[in-house]
Amino acid sequence: MLIGYLPAGYPTIEKSIGLVLAMIDHGVDLIEVGLPYSDPLMDGPVIQDAVSVALSGGATTDSVLEVVGAITDHGGSSVVMSYWNPIERYGVTRFTENMVARGGSGLITPDLTIEEAGPWITAATEFHLDPIFLVAPSSTDSRISAIAQQTRGFIYAASTMGVTGTRDQVSSMAPQLVERVRQLTELPVAVGLGVSSGAQAAAISQYADGVIVGSAFVRAALAGGVAAVGELAAELAQGVRSPLR
Repeated sequence: MLIGYLPAGYPTIEKSIGLVLAMIDHGVDLIEVGLPYSDPLMDGPVIQDAVSVALSGGATTDSVLEVVGAITDHGGSSVVMSYWNPIERYGVTRFTENMVARGGSGLITPDLTIEEAGPWITAATEFHLDPIFLVAPSSTDSRISAIAQQTRGFIYAASTMGVTGTRDQVSSMAPQLVERVRQLTELPVAVGLGVSSGAQAAAISQYADGVIVGSAFVRAALAGGVAAVGELAAELAQGVRSPLR
């Protein structure tokens, strides 16, 4: 499975819809729609810059839901990636209701711990959305197990300790982390942070159920718009579906 991230509203709402639809048309299985936030501490400079552009253009939580709806109308699937503060301010129940209405399938919350996620987990259960939590190489087995018990959809395995961004090599800790997760849950495991090429996607697809790509798509959008994003999506999709798997 190929999962592609792009912030809603980058560079504009209309153009961001065009970009994510191109990702779908060229092989991305699940779109991770970023909710722009003014303090994206876990993101690297590429995504921070894109988020800043989106916010300057007036992107809001409702804008994110508009993008989710466009993906659904196009026949695609999506989840939202968001820091918790914007969701809490918008209203947890209101957000889940609107996500369902727009056809979204879940929410990735990188800065929300399972201990503080009670209202979101309750709402997600009621509205049949997937609460998706992250594990990292530093996570203990007991922590991974606890996270897996509260997660639906897939486990997001952060391949390295650090901010988002493309890298020449994905962390060597990623295979070990995926294996540890597999020992503790039957949920699919998707690997993110650092993937930027078809070769990297092919390598990760050897041991993971999903490959998550973010900063590379933002770079492509900046460099060449829809055409470049579509080209990158096709390359990554070919890698994920490589016969070597």
